[in-house]
Amino acid sequence: MSSKPLRADARRNRERILAAAEEVFGRRGTSASTEEVAATAGVAIGTVFRHFPTKQDLLSAIVKELLTRLTAEVTELTSADPTTALFDFFAGVVEQAAAKKSVVDLLAAGGIEVGVAEPLATLRDAIGALLTQAQQANAVREGVRLDEVMALLTATAQGALHGGWDDDLRRRTQEVIFAGLRP
Repeated sequence: MSSKPLRADARRNRERILAAAEEVFGRRGTSASTEEVAATAGVAIGTVFRHFPTKQDLLSAIVKELLTRLTAEVTELTSADPTTALFDFFAGVVEQAAAKKSVVDLLAAGGIEVGVAEPLATLRDAIGALLTQAQQANAVREGVRLDEVMALLTATAQGALHGGWDDDLRRRTQEVIFAGLRP
């Protein structure tokens, strides 16, 4: 795709394709077809491929959009109560993972790294800021590191997605993790 701005109709098609892809891959996983995405978006398959030449490009675009949304959530939480903001974000991500099959699959997929390094680093930095605020508010132990929080977040989201967890198990698991993070 060229770097010139998209026409309004092309921009709308791109947004519809991304929304449809997130829905389709969320329901069926990353093995769903681009043809199903096109049908759900109400566009021809050629339109999908004009915007996203490969399925990998489409999956990468979904991950970028997800990372951008998550970063916006974290940024918004930096002005919230520092004693709860990190925990609220953590719980929200795990809940999203349980509801959307693709969220964790896409983030964990090895081949989706192309083009997402920068948005992922931005998200990590934003979560790091929440962690620092929580530690300064004495809501999280001083020795807890960002890589540990990221590992716990990823593992818990994976468990919620693939472990057949119900709401109660997800809540109890988070309580154990949060207790371990607190002073």
